[in-house]
Amino acid sequence: MPELKTALGTNADLTVFRKLKLLDYLSSYTHRGRYYALRETARFDDVGLWSHDAVWFSRYGTLVSTIESFVNQSPRGWFANELADILHAEVRDPLHDLVRAERLRRWDVAGRFLYTSADGRQARDQLRTRQTAQAVPLGADASVLQVSPDELKAAILLFYSLLDEQQRRLFAGLESIKLGHGGDSILADFLGLDPHTVARGRQQLLDQNVSTGRTRRSGGGRKPVEKKPPTSSR
Repeated sequence: MPELKTALGTNADLTVFRKLKLLDYLSSYTHRGRYYALRETARFDDVGLWSHDAVWFSRYGTLVSTIESFVNQSPRGWFANELADILHAEVRDPLHDLVRAERLRRWDVAGRFLYTSADGRQARDQLRTRQTAQAVPLGADASVLQVSPDELKAAILLFYSLLDEQQRRLFAGLESIKLGHGGDSILADFLGLDPHTVARGRQQLLDQNVSTGRTRRSGGGRKPVEKKPPTSSR
């Protein structure tokens, strides 16, 4: 605002806003909306955010509107810390206000509040998808599943047990790629692997460095034969 006042040769906020009304401009949703940019200069990313010198703008407008849009568009809702990370802003107070105004709902999931749409049906779908993701950290769409998270988990672990050594590593690596940041550790915990093993499988897939020959199954191979000392004949 001070820079705009200087550029316009005025000390009055109203004069600045009157001039801005003639332009298609954006207000930052961080820094208490104190920064402005022409909409035509914004280069929004895939989720509708854009930053300049650590000042963040949203195609949805204010922080409250952005949070509401993010939650309503999410297939599995958001935890507060997840929103704070992606929006680069403190979100707890706006979330509290949105819930109090009944524009969002919140649910206790494993001791944390999950924020979902205010629409009952959509909220239940988001909650179910999140619960499945918590139990089974794979790319499963819970909204179309006809089994419980526990049944899905059991089926995946059974399938995993039938794979050979390389296939297990590659399967874990593929699912880690789908999960993104932190996927190696999540898959390692879920499948009982070392995170380095998951990382190795992930890198093999990205490098297309995969053995196409027959790979020994865990515990496979020929059984060891006990050697017996030669017996002397008389």
